[in-house]
Amino acid sequence: MPELPEVQAHAERLAEQFAGRVLVRFRPLKFTALRTALPAPDDAYGQPLLGVGRRGKYILIEFESVQFAIHLMQGGRLLVDEKQSAKPRGGQARFVFDDGPALLLTEQGTERRAGVWCLPHDAALDTPPLDVLGPDADTVTPEQMVDLFARKNQRIHGFLRDQRSIAGLGRRLSNEICHRARISPFAMTGKLGLDGATKVVDAIRSTIDEGLAYERTRTDMSSSKDRPSAVHGRAGEACPVCGDTIRAVEYSGYTVSYCPTCQTKGKVLADNTTSKFLK
Repeated sequence: MPELPEVQAHAERLAEQFAGRVLVRFRPLKFTALRTALPAPDDAYGQPLLGVGRRGKYILIEFESVQFAIHLMQGGRLLVDEKQSAKPRGGQARFVFDDGPALLLTEQGTERRAGVWCLPHDAALDTPPLDVLGPDADTVTPEQMVDLFARKNQRIHGFLRDQRSIAGLGRRLSNEICHRARISPFAMTGKLGLDGATKVVDAIRSTIDEGLAYERTRTDMSSSKDRPSAVHGRAGEACPVCGDTIRAVEYSGYTVSYCPTCQTKGKVLADNTTSKFLK
């Protein structure tokens, strides 16, 4: 799933190409694509695109009357649509402008989880689905992180993935942040304190900066396998920091990747969901 660096860089590319273009029509190509009916998409017709922003993992397409919030989920992409064919492969919704290419939301696979929310522009951040998000990960200070940790004592890997706690991170960055902070992915947030919070914040900022630097070299959004990673998706390979073998704990929906030497004092975490993990 695209995370903060990929979404941010893509929003920047779209803003550069589409800012000032006048919206003519919004057309859902699948009935599941449009998640809200008020305000109506029609309210933005005839208005120029003011900008393309981001909140958490949502892309925000901003007009004077309406803000469209788009979540790509796992298989979604927001593409520059030159052809505007009647039945595009994986097409979910299309933004048509007065001239030039359209914007096409696509999603491959059968889940159909990607979607578009129409929000009132003046209250968008206080409106579902954005209102439940925690602070954006790249804005949090160590002191704020301590407060966030204190709200619920949980494993740091789960905390980082929870958009209600902190917004914009996902599976890959959670693995990379824990490794860069040299913290066990199953360390409990209630025990990390200010020192641990500082390490986590520093790791968040450096991994996001690294991801953004890479994404800004591209003309399209990267795939997961292309993104810079030290441990994510590299089980069985050598840790680039210490040379130990990278390990993984497999779950049905995600994989926790880590380096025993860097993160767990050499201990290997059992690869099942019922073990008592290192804290």
